[in-house]
Amino acid sequence: MDKKEKLQLLLKGADLKNDVFFRPILMHFAARYIGKTYLEFATDYKVLVESNLKCLEDFDIDAVGLISDPYREASAFGAKIFFPQDNVPQCRNKLINKIEDIKQLKNPNVFMSVRTRDRIKAAEALKRHIGNFVPIIGWIEGPLAEGCDLAGVNEILIKILLEPDFIKYLLEKTLKTAKDFAKAQIEAGCDIIGIGDAICSQISVENYNDYVKELHKDLIKYIHSLGALVKLHICGNISHLLNDIREINPDIVDLDSMVDMENAYKILGENIIRCGNLNPVTVIEQSTVEEINKEVKKLCKKEQNRKFILSGGCEITVNTPSEHLKALRKASKI
Repeated sequence: MDKKEKLQLLLKGADLKNDVFFRPILMHFAARYIGKTYLEFATDYKVLVESNLKCLEDFDIDAVGLISDPYREASAFGAKIFFPQDNVPQCRNKLINKIEDIKQLKNPNVFMSVRTRDRIKAAEALKRHIGNFVPIIGWIEGPLAEGCDLAGVNEILIKILLEPDFIKYLLEKTLKTAKDFAKAQIEAGCDIIGIGDAICSQISVENYNDYVKELHKDLIKYIHSLGALVKLHICGNISHLLNDIREINPDIVDLDSMVDMENAYKILGENIIRCGNLNPVTVIEQSTVEEINKEVKKLCKKEQNRKFILSGGCEITVNTPSEHLKALRKASKI
């Protein structure tokens, strides 16, 4: 059974025969694992591909991915991105300050921008290497997260309260580019599109419903129409949003370590795959191999016969010992 067949069985709720689908989020860890910097990982698709393939081989992960940083689309819109040698890229200028700026903002051609094209090339390269045997997870910024990339987090949170027209107009623009970028990655070979909209954990249910929910629903429906699955990633505690997330119909939902998995199962139901949710620092990085084994087996036992992907609650930290990631995989063989 190859890994794509394993995913299909998971989607059907079939017995994976004492195994668990295993897909941690690997970025800075993956770069350093092959002796590369974060700068190289985020700017050179060949490095991103090499690191994913090496982690696939050494840790027996069940899918490879294109996630690297949140500023691919922002760069395409025209933002200036600063690349530290060995840290997360940073956006240092705000393109949007007032509603007139949104009117002048043009949706980019994702095939022409250097950074979005680089991710598309990564999808094509992974597809050439692994064919139809391993799922490839593409990645886009969700509408609100991209709005924050362009206008600033604090500014967006204030404008949600004071300038609803500003938010709605901006998110219409970011939604279009999210669709364009998702389509390009699917055509390049991606089976799943991850939607990163981390800022949503910081807004109320009312604000989510007013500004984001229908856009998420529209985006997910669009990706489904192109034949791909959707993996929704919202860092932080999204317990208050779970009822609404169920209604937007994602295939997979990433759950951070502060979200109760049992409660999430009760709310999301048996059809949505929950992915998570071991604490990346206190459990995966800092625990002993024996402690990791105990935590993984406890979690996997609870999730037996449910649609579940074993992962950290968020990205595997760069300082995580490789032996700990191997211990995760070994312990998941229940």
